[in-house]
Amino acid sequence: MSPISRGFRGRPRPQVDPSRIPPGQYLVNDWPVLSAGPTPRPNMDEWRFEIDGMVEQPVSWSWSEFTSLPAVEITRDIHCVTKWSKLDTTWKGVAIDTLMQNVSTEAKYVTAFCYGGYTTNVPLADLTGGRAWVAYEAFGEPLDPEHGGPARLLVPHLYFWKSAKWVRGLRFTADDEPGFWEQAGYHIYGDPWREQRYWND
Repeated sequence: MSPISRGFRGRPRPQVDPSRIPPGQYLVNDWPVLSAGPTPRPNMDEWRFEIDGMVEQPVSWSWSEFTSLPAVEITRDIHCVTKWSKLDTTWKGVAIDTLMQNVSTEAKYVTAFCYGGYTTNVPLADLTGGRAWVAYEAFGEPLDPEHGGPARLLVPHLYFWKSAKWVRGLRFTADDEPGFWEQAGYHIYGDPWREQRYWND
């Protein structure tokens, strides 16, 4: 005899607009933690966020200076290259547009560099125009170190490896220079809607 009663159909699944889910992705309710290597825990008295490279004048902020900048609250869907998607994630952070208000550059590309040595490359056009932020809160709480705190890059329209954890700066470059995962075979751009997971995708 079946231990499951005829009336039991399990937990109802939320109704989600399928147009929000990129090809090959599945939804999660939790927030998986994926990292290559140990979690950095920088001394906040020494923490700085820098913009350097191909810019007229490098700029940097301490933690207190950075968190005093105009911040915004953002709600976005995120999509990991390992095929999970999480919808309606909420964040607080500083728009890249705000950070660039006094930055003059002819660069077309940016490399995000991080505590712990991680890097990833993103075209500058994908960071501006209200498309990217440096986030230091998630779901109304300070960003946990396991999820990239104290601050991470947030570029939600690309696969989530581009939203670099533990970010400490942006380096402006003339060329699109592959970062950590890109050098290991991940796609140079990483559009989830085109399933650009690896170099040949």
